Parts: sequence; C-alpha cells; structure tokens
Amino acid sequence: MVCILATRSLFLEAQEMNELWGNNSIVKESKRGKYFADGNYCMFIHWGLYSHIANKWNGKTYYGIGEWIMNPQMANISIDEYKAVANQFNPVEFDAREIVQLAKDAGMKYIIITSKHHDGFAMFHSKVNSFNIVDATPFGKDPMQELARECRKAGLGFGFYYSHNQDWTYPGGAGGPRVDSEGNTKTFDDYFLEKCLPQVEEITKNYGEIELIWFDTPGNMPEKYAQQLVEVVRKNQPTALVSGRVGYGLGDYQTLGDMEVPLTNIEGLWEGIDVTNDSWGFAWYDQNWKSPKQILKILLSTVARGGTLMMNVGPDGLGRIPSQAKESLLSTGKWIKRYPQVIYNADASPWKHSLPWGDVTTKGNKLYLTVFDWPTTGELWLPGLQSQIKEIRIVGTSKKQKLSFSKKREWTCIKVPFEAPDKLISVLEVTLDNNPIVDNTMAVDPGIGIHIPVFFSETENCSVKYKSWMEKFGEWKHIHHVSDWTQNSTATWEFIINEAGIYHVDLTYAGQGRLVWEITTDEGNVIRNQQNSSHIYSEYPIGWINFDKPGKHTITARLVEGDFEKASLSSISITPVTF
Repeated sequence: MVCILATRSLFLEAQEMNELWGNNSIVKESKRGKYFADGNYCMFIHWGLYSHIANKWNGKTYYGIGEWIMNPQMANISIDEYKAVANQFNPVEFDAREIVQLAKDAGMKYIIITSKHHDGFAMFHSKVNSFNIVDATPFGKDPMQELARECRKAGLGFGFYYSHNQDWTYPGGAGGPRVDSEGNTKTFDDYFLEKCLPQVEEITKNYGEIELIWFDTPGNMPEKYAQQLVEVVRKNQPTALVSGRVGYGLGDYQTLGDMEVPLTNIEGLWEGIDVTNDSWGFAWYDQNWKSPKQILKILLSTVARGGTLMMNVGPDGLGRIPSQAKESLLSTGKWIKRYPQVIYNADASPWKHSLPWGDVTTKGNKLYLTVFDWPTTGELWLPGLQSQIKEIRIVGTSKKQKLSFSKKREWTCIKVPFEAPDKLISVLEVTLDNNPIVDNTMAVDPGIGIHIPVFFSETENCSVKYKSWMEKFGEWKHIHHVSDWTQNSTATWEFIINEAGIYHVDLTYAGQGRLVWEITTDEGNVIRNQQNSSHIYSEYPIGWINFDKPGKHTITARLVEGDFEKASLSSISITPVTF
C-alpha cells in the first residue's frame, strides 16, 4: 500500500484538481512520459523483504497490506529483527523476462517497481547504504538491472517507486530511529543527505532511460528537499515524469488515492492506482483476486474519466508473480488486443461520468461504448447525444456488424443482439458526423434505471463530503456522502426519464437505528418509508413513486425522523417498474 498516512484520499474535487493539474502542455512540449499519456495502462510492482515475510510473523498471520508488516498496527517488528530477514531473502525464481512479457501480454506499456519502500530496504545495488538486495542477501544480484534491460528489449517503459520521506530503518528518516547505532542523534537532514538524495541519484543514473520516478508520502519533508529531488530527476532523466506525490505541487501529474476511480472527468495528466487482490506486497493468505472483468472495468472507467491506470502485482519471496494475478492480467490483455483503440491514446467520455450500463471513451468523431452490463431486452439506450450519428457497429466481430438505431426524445435507442458479443465487456463503435456534443444530465435508463451518488446532488442546510476508510489495514474505501442532517436539510438530483410512469426508489446510507426518509419529486409526488440502518453503507428500498410526464425532473431526499447526527446518505437509485 502506498498512502497509509492519509486520513483522506488524495482525490480533490474536480474543479480544484483541474486548477492544479489541468495544464499538461509543459509535459507534452518537453516530451516527458512518452508512455504515460497515450498508453494509459501500467504494471505497478511492490516487492521487497516484506514479500518474504508474506504477512506471517512468529507463527501469526497479520491481515492487511504486506509492505506495512513492520507497523505497530501490524506485527510491530523491530528494526534489528526486520533487517535480519535479509539473510533469508533469496528470490531465485525471479525472471525479469517473464515479468516483462506478462506486462506486455497484459497490454501494459510500462513498469514501475519499488526501488525502496518505507522499510528502507533497497531492491537495487546501492553503494551509499548496504541495506540492499545485493549486499545484504544471499541473492547477491541487482534484479532492477535485469528488469530495466528486458523492458528496453520489449519496447516497454521502465521506472521506479521511491519512498522519499518515510524510512523506518535509517536514522533520521520519517518513522525511523532518532539515533544511530552509536547513540548519536540523527535528524531528517542527515537521512536526506546521507541516503535519500544519493539513492535517487543512483536510480536515475544507473538504469538507462526512465519513464518516471514515483515518489510517495511526502509527509512533512521540507519543500526544499522535494525540490532537490525533482531537480535530480530533471538533470539525470530529462524525459522522465515525476509523480504528484513528491509533494508541494512539484510533480508533473496528479495521483489519486489508493484504489480510487473518480466520479467525474479530471482534466490534465493524472493516474489511478489499484491492485490485483487486496495487498500491494505479497500476503500468503490473500486470495481475493480481481477477475478480468473487474480489472477491465477499473481500467475503462479510469480512461473514460481521462486518466491512466497502474495495476499492481506483488511477487512472492522467491520472485514469482502469483498465478491468479497472471491469469486475470493475461485475459484482460487478450481483451485489449481485440479493442486497442478503446484504451490507447483514447480520450475521456463527453458525458463526464459513467452511464448506467457502462462507460465511454472517444477518438475524434468516434465513441466507444464499453458495455459492462449487456441489456437483455435487445435495446441499448444512449442518453443525451446531440450529434448526428453516421453509423453504429459492434467492434470485435469479423465484419463489424452494423446496428440499427432510432431517436426518442433525448435518447438514442440502439438495437443490439440479445446475447452479448463479448463474454467480458462488449464494445460498440458509434461514428458521428463531427466531434461529440452531449447533454450530460443524468438519465434513468429505460431498462435498468440509474444509481446516482450524492456527488451529483445539490444540497441545502447540509453538504456533500468526501471520506476514506480502511476495511482492513490498508484496504481503502472511498465515498461521497451527505451528513450533518437537520429537519431542514435536503439533497436534490436532476435527471431525465424517457417515459412517464412508476419508478422504484432506493437510498444507500449508513446510520444508527431506524430512519424515516421522505422522497419528493418536482411534480409534488411524495413517498415516505422507515428502514433500519447500520454503520455499513447499505441500500434500502423506499418505495414506488410516479412521474407524470417524460423529460427532465428533480427528486429530493429529506430525513424526517431518526438519529440525524449519525445519518450519512451516499446515493439514490431510480428503477422503472415494468408491468
């Protein structure tokens, strides 16, 4: 895990992020990060001494992210005990060529690997500190040299993660000891000048051309030091990007919080980061693998919001990537090979948010509809498209089957086969007469309805807030929610419906005890219901409500009775009732 210290995600509201990171012309003009903006997909690798421990210490398993096993909230391993693990670390089955081939077959365009995580152990041959894989382990080789070489042969970019602020084993580093082995007081200045700065010099000088340097958790590092690190990268690797987590707005792009996809488009260069299971570093018990479809949904949703995705794998103590991660990545790679235009050099969705059945990426006058949930009715509804359509075809079939379509109010109804063309995610190519113009108002799909987060609501006497929490140590969850409810508080959503009629309303919320919610439409129709609540966000049925005419409407939620202080509303679902 890469950002455990944050009390909230690094995600900022879209307007703030656009102001900070919206201008990427400097990056493009300098030709930095040639794989980042166009490739849109990267392999992230967390590998170190913690991979050998694998979340089991003194016979006990610790549940959470493996790279934080030293932490007091995990195994609380002492520095001396942890350093002694290096004597056992011998990843004899590490195969750089195999890992690079996996990344290439998975459709990834570059690899970023941990050169030094917060534990202070260098996975490269550092001449400034002997706590490294060459000098401190029986392995005695520099796997980063091999990996960099194989990436160049395969035409993939290569780069390093480096924990620049935290170092739990070097005196003076954030989270590390305050004195050295002789009892001399050490400061952060000592750590930075003796280890951090010279190691960044090493990784930017000794491994050929670098795609980017991925700094992490700047914490309270002085800005002058962060600036020095950026200057080192600029000097030694003028075509490399610097990650936003270097701090102080000095990076070339923004990194979101761990395991996070934004709800709306973000301008400029940014990346999302996720993991093939739950732990970034290898954990022996962690078998909660993401399926190929789950990985593709994260990737497509990230690209559709305008970003790049880093998907992590955690090799074990012998250097092997778990077979389950391989299988999922290879399957996603085969899908990407069928639909490369949907990912590579693709632009964000003009709707600026997901659609009820999936998401959209674009290239010029072409829309690529990536359908996560294929309709069983034979009709796919595309809301708000105002541009003229020239043709619609199914991508991936031998003849790119042409589909018929019709317009109904603000909707395009596409006649599709009853069976999904692709067992993972099907793709439709919509060719327009010009670049896309859309009304991106939320729209209730006539077949499956819609789920709308409170992020898209207007509130009165309360506010939308953002929070993150860990289900288990290091497994981040993110949500927008409305809290601070009073009798006069409301959350209101605007949306479009295609047909007048009866719709079922559900609310997703957390709280304590029974809560009474009232739902009101702009036409004056009202429903109320009492449901229970818990600290876990769950969806609860409120009931049926009528819309008397098609078109744009608003719907308002109000808390009527219950524990106002504990209530937290996260979304509304509106589903047509079919008779």
